[in-house]
Parts: sequence; C-alpha cells; structure tokens
Amino acid sequence: MIGFIARRLINYIFLSAFATMLAYVLVSATLQPGARFYGRNPPIPQGSIDAALNKLGANPNIPILERLWTWVTQLVTTGSLGISTRGTEVTADIAARAGTSLRLLILGSILGAVIGVALGVWGAVKQYRTSDQVITYASFAVLATPVFVIGIVLMIIATTLNQAVGTNVINFTGEYTAGLEGGFWTLFADRAAHLLLPTITLTVTAVAAYSRYQRSAMLDVLSADYIRTARSKGRTRGSAIIRHGVRVALIPMSTFFAYSFGLILVGASVTETVFSWHGMGEYLFNSVGNSDINAATGTILFTSILVLIAGTLSDVVYAALDPRVRV
Repeated sequence: MIGFIARRLINYIFLSAFATMLAYVLVSATLQPGARFYGRNPPIPQGSIDAALNKLGANPNIPILERLWTWVTQLVTTGSLGISTRGTEVTADIAARAGTSLRLLILGSILGAVIGVALGVWGAVKQYRTSDQVITYASFAVLATPVFVIGIVLMIIATTLNQAVGTNVINFTGEYTAGLEGGFWTLFADRAAHLLLPTITLTVTAVAAYSRYQRSAMLDVLSADYIRTARSKGRTRGSAIIRHGVRVALIPMSTFFAYSFGLILVGASVTETVFSWHGMGEYLFNSVGNSDINAATGTILFTSILVLIAGTLSDVVYAALDPRVRV
C-alpha cells in the first residue's frame, strides 16, 4: 500500500506543477494588468508603466515562456509567488486567507460527503419508495439552483428567525462580530454562528452531488453475485449490504471526492462573496477582476495543492477499501 500511495503522490505532484505552469501561461495570455494604467489624465509615461509591469513580472513585451521561467525560478528559490497589483506579496495574501477558506472547505466537504453517501445508500436500498423519491427530487432541485441563491435563501430564513426571536441568534455577515470582547468560548460561539450558514450552503450542494453518485454506485452493487452469496451463507440483508455492498460502492466515491474537493472552491468563491468572507474565493474573484496574474496563478496553485491532498487521501481510502491494492 505504501508503494502505491507513494507512486500516486509523485504523480499528483507532477500534475500539480504542470497545471500551475499551464495556468500561468493561460492567465498571462488572457489578463492585461497594464490596462489599468491607460486612459489616465494626465497620461502615465510609458517608462513608468513598463517599470511597474516589470516589477509584477507581467510585461507583455517579454515572452510568456521567459516570464514563466522567471516566476518558477523565483518560486523554487525563494518561495515567493510574486507581487500582486496591490503591491502586496501574493504568498502572504494566500497565507492570510487560506485558513478562512479551509474552514469552509473542510467542514463542507466532510459533512457533504458523509451525509451524501448515507443518503445515496439509503436511496438505493429504498429504491422507488417515497424516501428515495424525496431524496432524488430534492437533490435535483439543489443541483439546479445556483449556489448564491441557496445562500440568499438561508440568509432570508435566518433574518426571519432573528426577527421572530428578537435577537441575532444567527449571524451571517463576515467571519466574526467586529469589536466583540469576551473569553474563549464567547469568541468561539461567535465564530461558529458566523460559520453556520456558509457551511450549510456548501454542505447542501455537496450532499446533492454525492447522494446521486452514491445511489448509482450502490444500485450496481446490490445486484452483484457476492451479495447473493453472502445472503446464502446466512447473513442478513442489512449485514450483507453494509459489510460487502457499501464497501465496494465506496471505492469509486473515493476518486470522486478528490475531484469534488477541488471543484468545491468554485462554490466557496460564490459563498464567500455572498456572506462577506475574505477567503481564497474572494481573492480569486478580485485577482481576475484586477487582471492580477500572480494572484490568479497563486490561487490556482492553492487549488492544485488541495486536489493533491484530497487525491492522496482518496487513494488511502481506495487502498483500504480494495483488497487488491497492496504494495
């Protein structure tokens, strides 16, 4: 198993490096950081514009591959992702915002995966019954609804609840209440209250996707020969499904988890904007809006690292579930 995980980890590292370099080339060819200097009155001298773009490593007069080599060399030797258009270090910006996004991503991913898998298994076992129909229609409704709409609906519900109670039971703007003083548990409760609605938003969307995939995988397993063999050996239906069926059906889900963990950053981008969280999602939006090549590439690198970690964890789960995967 260790050899299997090591080989997959090395593959993920090379893929992440390739994806980041390709992203730098695409972002450099698409974004135009020099556009913000043009159209000024009085006009900015071209020499000053070139100097500013050279500092960012975004001068279009320099070939993209040469800029890429400089960026990669700087990253490997100094660990720096360059300077953003705001004049700050991109590495420091990501370090400050990563914790904010990870709180949402980790909680939303884990809760979404666990609840979604459980609902998928239940729906497959109770195929075409009322509970299965309810889960199916609810999942399709969530998948068809934009993430920001789910967030706004939750905000409306929370506002109605707060008005009915007469106090702010659920806070949903920002990560915490500015100026709040108190002990550890007071601050912890305030952070948890602000985390509630964004986490529910990401969890609901993840549950809808996981439940659909898990239900499909579980239906294939229920008709397998080894389930009937287990039943013929005296196991109850529930025991055969849990011990043999669920374990096999979870194998493809481990791979799906790796991809969905990276894609959930897209949902987190919208969620952070709706709930005014200053995380990587907001940083991605701002970097594209400001034509910030270094910030956009740094965000993609952050995402690729998340996929690398999630992919490695999914391979560990895959190896644990599939007895054929060993050294």
